Amino acid sequence: MSEKHGVALVNLGCRVNRVELDAMALELERSGAALVPEREADVIIVNTCAVTGEAEAKTRKAVRHAASLPGQPLVIATGCVANLFADEISALAPNVRVERDKAAVAALAASALGLEQGGVAPVPCDAPTPTGRTRPGIKIQDGCDNRCTYCIVWRARGAARSMPPEEVLAAVRAAQERGAHEVVLTGINLGSYRAASEGGDELGLPGLLDLLLTKTDVERIRLSSIEPPDVTGELCRTMATAGERVAPFLHVCLQSGCDETLRRMARVYRTDAFRRVVETAREHLPHVALGTDLIVGFPGETDDDFERSLEFCREMRFSKMHVFRYSRRPGTPAATMAGQVDPHVMAERGERARALADEMRLSEARRQVGSRDLVVVQYPGRGVSGGLFDVLLDPSVPVDSLVPVRLTDVRDDATLVAELL
Repeated sequence: MSEKHGVALVNLGCRVNRVELDAMALELERSGAALVPEREADVIIVNTCAVTGEAEAKTRKAVRHAASLPGQPLVIATGCVANLFADEISALAPNVRVERDKAAVAALAASALGLEQGGVAPVPCDAPTPTGRTRPGIKIQDGCDNRCTYCIVWRARGAARSMPPEEVLAAVRAAQERGAHEVVLTGINLGSYRAASEGGDELGLPGLLDLLLTKTDVERIRLSSIEPPDVTGELCRTMATAGERVAPFLHVCLQSGCDETLRRMARVYRTDAFRRVVETAREHLPHVALGTDLIVGFPGETDDDFERSLEFCREMRFSKMHVFRYSRRPGTPAATMAGQVDPHVMAERGERARALADEMRLSEARRQVGSRDLVVVQYPGRGVSGGLFDVLLDPSVPVDSLVPVRLTDVRDDATLVAELL
């Protein structure tokens, strides 16, 4: 290996993957490694994703690309695809190594570079994470006990498990020490968080949120994706009581607005229950912005089913909707279901759903005009609001700061304009 001790990080997939890479980057930083572009790296870590067939194909391409670079770096593949298809990924090139245990990846990379893990004191940084993200994520939960018929992630991630509350507190405080004003609590099934404190009390997500608000002075906490049954009155009351210290945003995973499709997906709710969740959230948090995920073209989805799904989404007034075309994953029940939807039909439905997503986002952005908010400044003159809208503001405001603003206007692309308070 060269003397530069360079490591490149390649992320594929979800926010949890990005958070895991940030944690690896922190460990590597403390070992004396430098984060560098792939072409300059002695070691390349690829955090893989298996959520769709396209994501898996991108994973294999990324591993092949990294392994073929002129410097012949060691390529460490980890994550969902590496867990599910370890032998296949290892066989892609002689310099590829699979490490299923993500907690061991940084140590493996440090060893390959001839570095002592944790042998270097943390150095001052220009951002709350070594990778430059201003809103660091903290993974408080991993794995999932649900068995949705389209999903293969539970096989790759294993059973649901949660980080002890004291470790979450320590992670939030560490993020603050690095300059974070907002932290994002993440997990594969975030709302299933259950863990006992040192005092023996078991905390769910509302209890953990209350603990963080009481035991830290972090300025804002944001929740990442959450399942509908976990958006309870208790959680919404905790968020409301916290005021601006908890972002007024909930990403509640819908997947389909048609009950028949939800049944075939083996989701644990129907649209009436989802509607009640949204009503509860808006009752306690009148200005809450709602995000969601939507799958189009699930096996058996008819034109009428799709229309019902779109109409339900319109009724819910989502401010941010991620649209996915169903991806057939071998080994899942949905892969062998009757009524597989033609790819061209899926593509057309995807376009219509994304058009609705854009329409709803602009409409919800307009509702924000005139209100007060806190904005995390991510780039000069640009930040993100509590409701996860892009915001334009005075470019002289320092990057990585959290500032109070009044939202005064909205652009056609749903970007808000703000003035400082």
